[in-house]
Amino acid sequence: MIAVCLLATLPAVAQRGAPNVTFGHIHINSADPDKTVAFWTDIIGLATWSRDSLNGVSTLGVLILITPSAPSGPSAGSAIDHIGFKVPDLQPFIAKLAKTSYKSFQPAADQLMIDGPDGVRIELAEDSSMYAPLQFDHIHFYATRPSDVQAWYAKLFGARPAGEDQPNTSLIAGAALTFAHADSVSPTAGRAIDHIAFEIKNLESFCQKLAADGIKFDTPYQVLPQLKFSSAFLTDPSGARIELTEGLAH
Repeated sequence: MIAVCLLATLPAVAQRGAPNVTFGHIHINSADPDKTVAFWTDIIGLATWSRDSLNGVSTLGVLILITPSAPSGPSAGSAIDHIGFKVPDLQPFIAKLAKTSYKSFQPAADQLMIDGPDGVRIELAEDSSMYAPLQFDHIHFYATRPSDVQAWYAKLFGARPAGEDQPNTSLIAGAALTFAHADSVSPTAGRAIDHIAFEIKNLESFCQKLAADGIKFDTPYQVLPQLKFSSAFLTDPSGARIELTEGLAH
C-alpha cells in the first residue's frame, strides 16, 4: 500500500533528471574499518580512497564509503541484498578466499557470491571479454512489490528498462538496478549496506521539484561545507535508504 501511495504522487516526475543523474556511491557500516578496507583491497582489488573526513575504497565505476559503526544486520535480508561487480576470471578470487574465513558460494558457474566483513554480500560475475580487472556492475534490490519499486526509480530518477531480456533490471548512468521479489525485507538504514547514493546536478532545484510533487525527504537538502558537498536523504518504497549528493563524484 505504501508503494502504491508513493507512486500515485508522481505523475509529474516521470523521466525527470535522467540527464542529470548518475550513480554516486555505496555507504557501508563496519565494526572494524581497517579489516574492511583490507578485505576490499587485498581480496577484491579496490584502491583506498579518502577526502577530508570521508574514507573508503574505489574502483572503476564506484566509490564505497565506510562508516565506523557496527551494523544492525547483514545486507542479505534487507532491501539491498547485494552489490555486483564484473571480473574477467573468477579463479583468482576463489583462490584468495580459500585462504580466509569469508564464506562464498557459486549459484552458477560464472558467478561467485561472497559474504564479506560485517555481512556485506558481494556478487562477482565472470565476463571473459573484459580488459579491466574489476568493474562495478549493479545493485540488487529485494522488495515485496518489486515492479512498483522499479517504477519508482524510473519516475524519480529516469531509470530506463535494460531490455526485454532483462525485464527486472533498470539502467541509470553508472549502474544497473535489479529488482527481485521477497516476502519481507528490512530497511537498509543501520544495516551492513546502509544506503546508496545518486549524484545529481543542480541538486537543490531537483529536491525542490520532488518536494513540490509530494516526495517526502528523511533529511531535506542541506549544504555540508565541512565535507564540500550537498546532500539529501529519502527512502524508497522497499525501505532502501537513498542519498542524493552534489559535489561528491570520485
